[in-house]
Amino acid sequence: MARTLPSAPEAEVTLLGNMMVYPSAARIAMEEGLCEDDFFIEANRRVFRAAESLYKEGSPIDPTTMATRLKDMDLLDKCGGIAYLTDLAGASITSANTKSYVELIHDKAVIRKLIETAENIAEQGYEGQPDINTFLDTAEKSILDVSRNRRTSEFHSSPEVMTSVLDQIQKMSDNRSDITGLKTGLNDLDRTLHGLQRGDLIVLAARPAMGKTAVALNLAMNVAAYQPKGAVAIFSLEMGADQLGMRLLSAKSHIEGGKLRTGRLTDEDWNRVNEAAGELKASNIYIDDTSVIRMPEIFSKCRRLQAEQGLNLVLLDYIQLVTGSGRSGENRQQEVSDISRNLKALARELNVPVIALSQLSRTVESREDKHPQLSDLRESGAIEQDADIVLMLYREAYYDEAIREEARKTGNERLEINIAKHRNGATRKVYFAFETDTTALYNIASEQ
Repeated sequence: MARTLPSAPEAEVTLLGNMMVYPSAARIAMEEGLCEDDFFIEANRRVFRAAESLYKEGSPIDPTTMATRLKDMDLLDKCGGIAYLTDLAGASITSANTKSYVELIHDKAVIRKLIETAENIAEQGYEGQPDINTFLDTAEKSILDVSRNRRTSEFHSSPEVMTSVLDQIQKMSDNRSDITGLKTGLNDLDRTLHGLQRGDLIVLAARPAMGKTAVALNLAMNVAAYQPKGAVAIFSLEMGADQLGMRLLSAKSHIEGGKLRTGRLTDEDWNRVNEAAGELKASNIYIDDTSVIRMPEIFSKCRRLQAEQGLNLVLLDYIQLVTGSGRSGENRQQEVSDISRNLKALARELNVPVIALSQLSRTVESREDKHPQLSDLRESGAIEQDADIVLMLYREAYYDEAIREEARKTGNERLEINIAKHRNGATRKVYFAFETDTTALYNIASEQ
């Protein structure tokens, strides 16, 4: 027995009637994002299309203007003629329930779309899928797209773009702040980048032992502290969650990591540790320490976290440890290129900054000047191409014994972050104090 798809024909009729009688009804329908495809009855879709075009022009919506517009669109007879429009107007009762009608029509449309999506997933499953991870990722994304009610188009018109841009400029003007993204608390970095921008792929690159994980954890911890309402997701493919937790606690409490690992703490140390642990417990940080993970799994976990908690930042440590697609014929460079492009896609889809750590090639060590360059990014030029921002770390104390000895005496050293690429702004070097025993990062006086 054939089943009828869910719909709300009475609500469709009453809403269209309201739109031709009460101007506020059309405004509510448009502001709530109702669209032609939300209507189940074909005639009602055509009527709404005409009403929408009149509304966008600022023209009145009534049976006469609607009849004229539908006739111009060669749709009047296809939707029942003037008699149907008159019936619709006659079905109008009150504008008070307009929003409820809109929600009812929209909800039924979402259910129909969900049924269609589920049927497509089932059909693809019956056809057989060679890569289960890709299939699961595609299926999950299609379901989430329905739940988010995404309406995408190939093009954004110049009026839409300019309106959006002007709105953003106005918001920034009202905000009176140079930080338009997520605040990190590292002042020179925030001033140059204007905070971590949503949708950006930020590559943090360094040779081993330069402190890239420490810097990344400081960024994650600070973002969580300054923007507590959204989650920070950390994917650690090299260290376990407990190891990262120890590092976070050391940096937050300013207690040496060695003392924490042995538990040899004074009463004052315990007070600082407990206070720092309380602050970290309250922070919205989530750690995934799966050592073997593919991009579809990262997408899936981030989508789920965004749906449940809201997401502010994704941190991946590090690119070269992500497992490739495993497609035959692909070398590692091609796999890393795919991973890089997917990380950028992740940033755009979820509208969050993604910080991805990356190794640098050994050619740095063979040069007299040990400062890293963009060409040193390991395994793929696609990383540099896909990244919106590339941050490269350099610690002079690592290479100079005299400076290293001085750092031992003071307890901290200077860490250089070279903003080597900045797609939407200036490039420069910024400097911070790095407390080697706790891996905490501090602001120091700006150096131009």
